[in-house]
Amino acid sequence: MLTALNDSKQHDPEAREALYPVVLRTALKAAVVSRCVRGIDGYGLHRTNLAALREALLRVARRGCLCLTDGFAVPAFGFEQRAIVDGDATSAAIAAASILAKVSRDRFMHRADERHPGWDFRSHVGYSTPEHRDAIQRRGVSPLHRLSFQSTAYQQLAL
Repeated sequence: MLTALNDSKQHDPEAREALYPVVLRTALKAAVVSRCVRGIDGYGLHRTNLAALREALLRVARRGCLCLTDGFAVPAFGFEQRAIVDGDATSAAIAAASILAKVSRDRFMHRADERHPGWDFRSHVGYSTPEHRDAIQRRGVSPLHRLSFQSTAYQQLAL
């Protein structure tokens, strides 16, 4: 089943869910790190992502290992690293991490849909859709929306 590993966006939700436990059973170590919306707003998405990636790598790295990242190097953290452009499509380790991250986020968004009905988090799982933008227009932002999010799709909304 691991031969099916690829960029998580290349799999449908059912395939990602099927791969998730396989990755967890196969990996020596795994870590998923998340950040709150206000922290992202305060620190910036890119910087927050790099800090979270660094934290995840620190949780799984072992002496003598080479840490692979998808596209961006993280601030120095005591282990050798290599940033690979499109790494989730070329490295099994990065593809496995991509599966864990995407499934974890999708599950979070499904729970968010139950706790914050009306924004259709279950359907769009964090990506802009016309229906989601319409919900923001009608309802305003939820406690989960990043107020710093800059997107052409959102700039036209009166938040």
